[in-house]
Amino acid sequence: MAASRALKFAKDLKELRIHLCQTSTASKGVRDFIESHYVNIKTNNPKFPILIRECSGIQPRLYARYDFGKESSVSLSNLKAEDVFKQVERLSQSC
Repeated sequence: MAASRALKFAKDLKELRIHLCQTSTASKGVRDFIESHYVNIKTNNPKFPILIRECSGIQPRLYARYDFGKESSVSLSNLKAEDVFKQVERLSQSC
């Protein structure tokens, strides 16, 4: 299971931001991801900034900020928790 895998973040990754709605069905997988994977990820990366931003009515999205102000983002709408984990893993490895 993905929860047991430790994420190794790329050196040029500076921050991860997760935007989600507290109640929408489109954000359900993101809420499940936070509940089941956030503690493990944060435990393995205690000083790394992972920001979770909740706002009513928005579409869930993951942002990755890298060196020199470069930023990437991906939609998390209607994804399951494991798919959200895969997107976090993908953006945390690439620039």
